[in-house]
Amino acid sequence: MTEHLAVDGGTIAYEVAGSGPLIVLAHGMGDSRAAYHAVIPRLVAAGYRVAAVDLRGCGESSVGWPAWSRTDIAGDLLAVIRHLGGPAVLVGHSISGGAATIAAATEPSLVTAVVELAPFTRRQSIRLGDLRVKRFRRGMLRLLGTAAFGSVALWRSYLDVAYPGVKPAGWAGRLDRIDSLLREPGRMKALRGMGGSAPADAGAQLGNVRCPVLVVMGTLDPDWTDPHAEGSAIVDALPPGLGRLEMIEGAGHYPHDQFPERVAELVLAFLRSEGARA
Repeated sequence: MTEHLAVDGGTIAYEVAGSGPLIVLAHGMGDSRAAYHAVIPRLVAAGYRVAAVDLRGCGESSVGWPAWSRTDIAGDLLAVIRHLGGPAVLVGHSISGGAATIAAATEPSLVTAVVELAPFTRRQSIRLGDLRVKRFRRGMLRLLGTAAFGSVALWRSYLDVAYPGVKPAGWAGRLDRIDSLLREPGRMKALRGMGGSAPADAGAQLGNVRCPVLVVMGTLDPDWTDPHAEGSAIVDALPPGLGRLEMIEGAGHYPHDQFPERVAELVLAFLRSEGARA
């Protein structure tokens, strides 16, 4: 059942399942909380209360927001955690991985642990040699085209690259739902706004995080020429001993959708480890 929380600037849609310690799931740009549809039941079965959130401008959340930065998204996620009686473990994908970093650094009493899935949490730079990596070149050209032209077709083409090999069950229907949502007024504007938001605000907060952090990267993620190096750089920027990196072989930019069982296993093992309990 969809619920809505009014925050400054609009309303945030979310749904809650299960009972127990709270885990909040946040998706990436151009998507919705449906990205976690196969992860949620696994976390609920393990004894957690799971809240899946639609980011501002996405899914069933309202449109017309004035800003799309990771700091803005972090504020929305913290509002949901307060509303649901946190603290919580905060799981963020891509842009919301950076938002989770900011939330943990600025409100440590509300965030007990962070999981970042293929996160954009550091300032990015592209070198000419990067374009020699085929999957990176294919993904980047489609992302740039989506941003420049607001093209749903190019976003669908990017998703085909971002989900290499294994497509999740019900992929055709999920892709059609993404397509339908992005054609609603204001949804593509949200995607383009998030895509134009630099992650410098998240990178500046990495050293201020005080809770355990799990970073999960796919070995075939087209958003980086070397996903392992990007994940390692995030861990290295955290205070010593707080972060760990896990790689999922064959995963692209959406490991939680391609390999939900593996992602759930990694999250639950992380939460069972010392110092990372919800």
